[in-house]
Amino acid sequence: MQIAIFSDSHDNLAGVDRALAAAKAADAQALLHCGDLCAPFVLDRLVAGFAGPIHVVFGNNDGDGRLLQTIAQKYPQIHLHGIYAEVTLGGIEAGLIHYPEPALRIAQSGRLDLVAYGHNHMKKVEIVENSVDKSCVLVNPGEILGMRGKPTVAFYNSATRVCELEELGL
Repeated sequence: MQIAIFSDSHDNLAGVDRALAAAKAADAQALLHCGDLCAPFVLDRLVAGFAGPIHVVFGNNDGDGRLLQTIAQKYPQIHLHGIYAEVTLGGIEAGLIHYPEPALRIAQSGRLDLVAYGHNHMKKVEIVENSVDKSCVLVNPGEILGMRGKPTVAFYNSATRVCELEELGL
């Protein structure tokens, strides 16, 4: 299963559209968003451009939680989890959270195959080894916003357990 990983879209609808086009081109079957959608209308945009399951956690700039929940309830493929989620996708166990520090600790726990996070807008993919001899891919897909450089997203293949970053065209 190909899993698209987004973060920090911050209402950049043109960027969200480019990210969704990249997910379609990569044949992604599931989407993880690591927070900072900002305005709830971004959920509508995600649903309009992605037919598979969409898992979303809150970031520090997602201010209208009630409206996010109201919109998410309209769409069966959206799973709005709050600040943290663990999901099973394509035979792997994945966690998603907005913040880097707890993401690292979760990856080090040895319980998950993939942990995705955002917040600092800095793209990064690393393999975290842990005490139970199970490695975990820890990924920050970067930002859709494009504030700190070129917008990026990530794609994780559950069969190969490889995660790759992709720059979005401007």
